Amino acid sequence: MALLEYKCPCCSGAIEYNSTVGKMKCPYCDTEFEMETLKEMDDAISEDTVNDDLSWDTKAGLEWGDAEASGMISYECKSCGAKITFDSTTTASSCPFCDNPIVMTAGFVGGLKPDFVIPFKLDKKAAKEAFNKHLQDKKLLPRVFKDQNHIDEIKGVYVPFWIFDSDADANMVFKGTKVHRYTSGQYDVTETSYYRVLRSGSMSFADIPVDGSEKMDDALMDSVEPFNVKEGVEFQSAYLAGYCADKYDVSPEDSIERANRRIRTSTEAAFKATASEYTTLTTEANNIRLSKGRTRYALLPLWIMNTTWNGEKFVFAMNGQTGKFVGNLPCDKGLYKKYLFSTAAIGTVITGGVWFLLHLIGIL
Repeated sequence: MALLEYKCPCCSGAIEYNSTVGKMKCPYCDTEFEMETLKEMDDAISEDTVNDDLSWDTKAGLEWGDAEASGMISYECKSCGAKITFDSTTTASSCPFCDNPIVMTAGFVGGLKPDFVIPFKLDKKAAKEAFNKHLQDKKLLPRVFKDQNHIDEIKGVYVPFWIFDSDADANMVFKGTKVHRYTSGQYDVTETSYYRVLRSGSMSFADIPVDGSEKMDDALMDSVEPFNVKEGVEFQSAYLAGYCADKYDVSPEDSIERANRRIRTSTEAAFKATASEYTTLTTEANNIRLSKGRTRYALLPLWIMNTTWNGEKFVFAMNGQTGKFVGNLPCDKGLYKKYLFSTAAIGTVITGGVWFLLHLIGIL
């Protein structure tokens, strides 16, 4: 025989039927509930916790024409495995991901043709300036990062992205509280009211980018956004002149979960914004159903720089359309210890001064 247990919406304790009051009652916070109220709450949760429908049409990209393919050559880096595409006039270069020298010998093979490309709007000079600005006022930065030789290693790369679009219908159940604090006589009183908050509605999501490159750090790619996809144009191999393109090695099917995660986060944030009158709001149940979901394949412009410090690799990226620059910087441990020592010395002086001041005014 199975025992059915109800949780108190206020404190999450197990509630039970109290024959004295003829209601369900929580023995922990003494909150009472009508049976009909609990049934309505159960029905609301049941309706809003059915399985999500987050399916997509992942048909993206076009077929290459023979003339287009003949104008490009591909190379697989023997060092890191990157599959890189160049225009046919390029004879030698280095891998944008690991800086391994490469010579193009292979003709273009395989893969899909992008649906569109966002051309570079900012040149290498702008990328160098952004890198220098990124280094400014970094007191604990190793000096090697200020060497101009590292700046010359910046490369323009078209990174593969899957672009997701969809309409969504969603239902969400939140646990809300309203907290009221006041003074009654000599007591400070905190009064908390609990609510079941239901929200439902429709949203449209456009141009959700998910990079299709295994080699690119996902956090770095998310940080370099946003891109203005509306400025995308039909792909032509001429856009590769002077740049290289990374070939996707993550399929649109394998990118769906990242797109869905962003949709869930955005939907929850949008629905919570409609209930700003509550002090706290916690998600208890949600259901999202997608429709008209489609995927497109795009090449988006990035300036990328790789460098190594004490055996650790650092990657920096600048959005070739907007100029947004991102990347973590290393810390010189020697300078860090000096900084800690000087900070501790200043703290000792300040502490001594405060101690003297406290004595002076008679507190100690």
